[in-house]
Amino acid sequence: MPLIAPSMLSADFLKLGEEIDMINNSEADWFHLDVMDGRFVPNISYGMPIIAQIKKRATKTCDVHLMIEDPERYLEDFKKAGADYLTVHYETGYHIHRTLTSIRALGMKAGLAINPHTPVEMVQDIIHEIDLLLVMSINPGFGGQKFLPLTYDKIHKAKALITAAGASTLIEIDGGVTLENAADIIAAGADVLVAGNTVFGAADPTDMIKRLKQVGK
Repeated sequence: MPLIAPSMLSADFLKLGEEIDMINNSEADWFHLDVMDGRFVPNISYGMPIIAQIKKRATKTCDVHLMIEDPERYLEDFKKAGADYLTVHYETGYHIHRTLTSIRALGMKAGLAINPHTPVEMVQDIIHEIDLLLVMSINPGFGGQKFLPLTYDKIHKAKALITAAGASTLIEIDGGVTLENAADIIAAGADVLVAGNTVFGAADPTDMIKRLKQVGK
């Protein structure tokens, strides 16, 4: 069964405590927390103070996705805020290997995200430093976009690369994940599904999480 990581970007922040409790009491595995700076992506979300508040109430893994420039400046801050997984983008800098090893040295799991235009092969030499490979299935910055079909081929390539290297990297898919395409995404080789609008826009979010969790059984 896949790991399910509801994206809190789609939550109702006027009822944030209730939304956190819903995730806690559901079959979801992780909280997916998107941080945007308005520079790397054309949107601004939330930062360390909100994550710290979520962490106080969350009983599950906090999966923090940094869509920001110069992420290496803030690694310790996100550790203090409560990140369990900390994912940076391949496209943000020249010293990705150093950033990944720094994340691990701080006691977090190291994630690396690649945008739709970035070939999977670019991470081949550092795959053993990557605990979580986040394959963006939309152009990052906004929720509610449609899944890009080219992602399936990237998942297949990522899985082959990880297997060939003997690595234990998890593959996470973020963007446009629905109940209709989840089975194909898992069949392609994904391990973790990020779902925002699909979960929080559902009439019964808890049931939607359960249905996503059962995909591929």
